[in-house]
Amino acid sequence: MKTIGGRRLANREDLIEHTGYSRATLSNLWRDRAANGHPEPETVDGVMHWDVDVWDEWFAEFNKQRRNQDRPQGGRVIDRSGDPDEELTPAEQARVLGLDGSAVRHYKKTPPPGWPDPVRIEPLPGGGEREYRTRRQLWDWHDSTHRAGMSGRPARTGPDPRIEQAAQALAAQPGRKAGEVAADLAAEHGGSVHTWKRIITQARKEPGQQDG
Repeated sequence: MKTIGGRRLANREDLIEHTGYSRATLSNLWRDRAANGHPEPETVDGVMHWDVDVWDEWFAEFNKQRRNQDRPQGGRVIDRSGDPDEELTPAEQARVLGLDGSAVRHYKKTPPPGWPDPVRIEPLPGGGEREYRTRRQLWDWHDSTHRAGMSGRPARTGPDPRIEQAAQALAAQPGRKAGEVAADLAAEHGGSVHTWKRIITQARKEPGQQDG
């Protein structure tokens, strides 16, 4: 890490060490900078660097907004108008649910409990695909999670869905340390790294997750 003019400047490797997050997580945050407002870098010796204080302030606000937007309750306004069977793009789905525009794209990678399967998948010219869902699906999903008492935390009437999320992360990357996996899960879903470490410990007790 460099100090220039009293400011701490960190390259990607420095940020990995500073935050405890994986290279993949930080790369994804930078990739999605147009949507999430990621700070712009400064080039030092031909390498991208970020002001650590500016980055930390941005990341704290980013996580706060993501936790708020991912809560199925929390005062958001659901749009009940329109044709229930109209097929909607991810951006339109987000508007119906009162979410930030990037939330439904985030759900493609880490869907919340009960998230409906798309009614249609459209290949995109530049690669990738776009998932369509109907208003009826979105309303039903919102209403079912609302009745289950979910408000950013799992319903009390069933298993904690975070345990399954942790188990999936462990299965996908079996060689990684618990702290690294917990940091990625905290970045994806909100909450503290400490909380996710506890959930990972519980997930490892589930059948099929024991080491060896």
